[in-house]
Amino acid sequence: MTVPDGELLTDRLRLRPWTTGRDDLARLADIYRREEVTRWLGGPPSVGPVELVGRWAEIRRADPVHGCWAVEVRGPEPVVAGTVLLKPLPGGVGEVEVGWHLHPECWGRGYATEAARAVVDHAFGAGVPEVYAVVRPGNEASRAVCRRLGMEPLGRLRRWYDVELEAFRLMAPVVVE
Repeated sequence: MTVPDGELLTDRLRLRPWTTGRDDLARLADIYRREEVTRWLGGPPSVGPVELVGRWAEIRRADPVHGCWAVEVRGPEPVVAGTVLLKPLPGGVGEVEVGWHLHPECWGRGYATEAARAVVDHAFGAGVPEVYAVVRPGNEASRAVCRRLGMEPLGRLRRWYDVELEAFRLMAPVVVE
């Protein structure tokens, strides 16, 4: 479900824009300093948390369908589990990528699948015809998320990030009238 200000809600999660507030910046720094996270991203981000939030806000300004959301576990004391993104693939021809980067303490709880499903549904509702995911070889957890989302494996490609990645695609459902 989409709510005002670009937020998305699921049964357990609130997907909201990252902010430059102290708690968000500290959580971003904690997530992206962890080798167990960044090894699957090709290394830590080349910029700090404030710059990341700015870049992610620009993605949304360029096209409000796209974004990089904080994945917040709903409850009396919300916890930011990580990031989910929906953005154009670099060097592509309109292909849109879904991705997820979660804090290790939040792995294994289905948050990546739930958050990714929410942004994929958001994309399809906005008319995006297909969504891709790219996964570093060996990242079995992310491959499992792709399978749970119903994504079709396309094999290893070197198309978008100048490194060989496993690509997956999910087509928007056909609406029969």
